Amino acid sequence: MTVSKMAQNLIGSEIIRVAGEVNAMIAKGEPICNLTIGDFNPSIYPIPTALRQGITTAYEQGHTNYPPANGVAVLRNAVVEFTKERLGLTYPESDVLVAGGSRPLIYATYLALVDPGDKVVYPTPSWNNNHYCHLSGATPVEVKTRPENNFMPTAEDVKPHVKGATMLALCSPLNPTGTMFSKKDLEEICDLVLEENRGRAEGEKPLYMLYDQIYWMLTFGAAEHYDPVSLRPEIRDYVVYIDGTSKCFAATGVRVGYAFGPTVVMDKMKSILGHVGAWAPKAEQMATAGFLEQGQAVDSFMSEFKPKIQESLDVLYNGFKKLKADGFAVDAIEPMGAIYLSAKMDLAGKTTPEGKVLETSQDITFYVLHEAKLAVVPFSAFGSGRDLNWFRLSVGGASLEDIKAALGRLKSALEKLK
Repeated sequence: MTVSKMAQNLIGSEIIRVAGEVNAMIAKGEPICNLTIGDFNPSIYPIPTALRQGITTAYEQGHTNYPPANGVAVLRNAVVEFTKERLGLTYPESDVLVAGGSRPLIYATYLALVDPGDKVVYPTPSWNNNHYCHLSGATPVEVKTRPENNFMPTAEDVKPHVKGATMLALCSPLNPTGTMFSKKDLEEICDLVLEENRGRAEGEKPLYMLYDQIYWMLTFGAAEHYDPVSLRPEIRDYVVYIDGTSKCFAATGVRVGYAFGPTVVMDKMKSILGHVGAWAPKAEQMATAGFLEQGQAVDSFMSEFKPKIQESLDVLYNGFKKLKADGFAVDAIEPMGAIYLSAKMDLAGKTTPEGKVLETSQDITFYVLHEAKLAVVPFSAFGSGRDLNWFRLSVGGASLEDIKAALGRLKSALEKLK
């Protein structure tokens, strides 16, 4: 049978492939420290009690029918107030769209703005933009970033690619790196978008910005989250925000995401998702609305949740820095936000005890998996080349004790290389 060209050429998730091998090893009883999936172990990071109770209550109250296509009004209003209070962004509830997590909203943004062949500019590494370009028929324009700038793109990086582009896809805090935009860098990118749009002809499609800030509540130390419209209010007509509760409340399986942006775009995104039916369950929507309205409960949860995430990230970061100080070819970038550590394991050219030469980041991934029982994801899973020996380490699924033990095993594995 013949399938569509899109389906024929669709690339599977490298993260899922690594996770498949990890799960097989776990099933055999091997003590794997699994830092692959951007998820949370509920036994370590349960969702907020008030949210869990609210979900149960909503089902008991019979909220089991279809929700409105754009989300229940009580949730959209709660998002409006929460976003205004916490971020200073003011949008009407009619410009808020709720869906089953952030993925359908990102995909709907692509479909609402991008025609086949249109250019979409995005940094590498970044999460899934290459796949969304493939699904929508967009022409991908990858902007390579550098560890010297925490793998965040600058206006200088982006400028050569914006002429004629339809969308610039950005994320901060960034998946996979756990790093964030500086105020200056994001301001300069906003100015670049505004300048490009001022130069476009009447009737020409503008350059839009997709701004994924799903991790904005998870920032650490002195790191501060910035967003485009707060920095440059005049860019409002060109920015679609992606947000939600999956990461900030450890509620990945609750599936409540939301987007907001220009009316004309949000109306089309609503129509697209209405046909797809990618709604968040109604009971979960009702419960999320109730929780967002409880500011004290939100703050109480975050005051316990964030320090636990930061402690795991700090242990990993300090562990890699100690290995570097001991003379091993590893390094890490101090975590700024999200649940990820960017770690370098520059082991290409090294020989394993079995005599295999490590050549690519995939080789390193599987050596570390089998020898150190440490599961990580190479940046090649996020659009970077296989010669870039940087990796995403995601802490939500592992205990602090497992992380500490894995660092010891990693040292032993590094010592075995020649």
